[in-house]
Amino acid sequence: MATTTATATNRRVILKEYVEGYPREEHMELLPGSSVPLRLTGTEPAGSVLVRNLYLSCDPYMRPKMSRPLRESYTAAFVPGDAITGYGVSRVLDSSDPRFAPGDLVWGITGWEDYSVVTPPVSKFLAKISHHGEGVPLSYYTGILGMPGLTAYVGFHEICAPKKGETVFVSAASGAVGQLVGQFARLAGCHVVGSAGSKEKVELLKTKFGFHDAFNYKEEPDLGAALKRCFPDGIDIYFENVGGAMLDAVLLNMRVHGRIAVCGFISQYNLADGEKDAVRNLAAVIAKRLRLQGFIEPDHKHLYPQYEAWVLPYIRDGTLAYVEDVAEGLENAPKALIGLFHGRNVGKQLVRVADDESAA
Repeated sequence: MATTTATATNRRVILKEYVEGYPREEHMELLPGSSVPLRLTGTEPAGSVLVRNLYLSCDPYMRPKMSRPLRESYTAAFVPGDAITGYGVSRVLDSSDPRFAPGDLVWGITGWEDYSVVTPPVSKFLAKISHHGEGVPLSYYTGILGMPGLTAYVGFHEICAPKKGETVFVSAASGAVGQLVGQFARLAGCHVVGSAGSKEKVELLKTKFGFHDAFNYKEEPDLGAALKRCFPDGIDIYFENVGGAMLDAVLLNMRVHGRIAVCGFISQYNLADGEKDAVRNLAAVIAKRLRLQGFIEPDHKHLYPQYEAWVLPYIRDGTLAYVEDVAEGLENAPKALIGLFHGRNVGKQLVRVADDESAA
């Protein structure tokens, strides 16, 4: 007698068309659910994993993926009509990858949908979650224990190589990565200052994350003067998240032999090539013998076990704080992602798709 495979309704968020300028919710669409099997069918490539998505991560790097690919990039553009993809936390329902069994919790790249079949080579980068509960929420694997956490760790500790007593500036400091860099700098014995886009976020930096000082860049008519006020003797380390005018001002305020970890340029992602801010002070890189290095998290996956072992005790004993901005439901994922590019989020922006207990 033939067995019947259970099915479920699968909703998907797709990119409708490539985006120019600021993305809007109507650039994306939540498609009504279609029936999908809750087991692999056997037609998928070996190493495939069927998952129920629990949390989805909204990250700045997703904006360039929404534009028509005009030049080579480290990450492929989204395909109009297909489900958007990004980092997430999921529960395994079925797997032909021997690393995973039904019931396992994993984090990595998945689809913006209720259920995803993650196939090689993407499935190779799924990681099993071994630590949650006891002060470690599952959602943290979209942030402090996921890609943003490793990004902050690599950029600050590996690229910038901080020394006790040095001065550190972090832009977009209340975001998923910035809030961690500031706290890592404090733990390293550095003097750290952050910038953010609202009074609420500035207060968060100083009272929640332990930044020694912070300022609202929107209220500063002269960014160079603001940096000089906060760093009268100059900046040793700049963790770059925004680009544009802020980078230009920072270059003139760096100290000799300063280091700049270039993580992102969120201020430039929604601008056409002719609208992007020119960086005019690059000569300072030579005059001040600066090291300016771009980096991406996937190049440093091998450091994740080292990072996880280092950061978990700080999470559990409350030394590190982490603030999340959680949108409820897959239907609210487009709004959450759009808000990221307008500074509406406070802390790490993520979407709760399903409760772990109901993941089936």
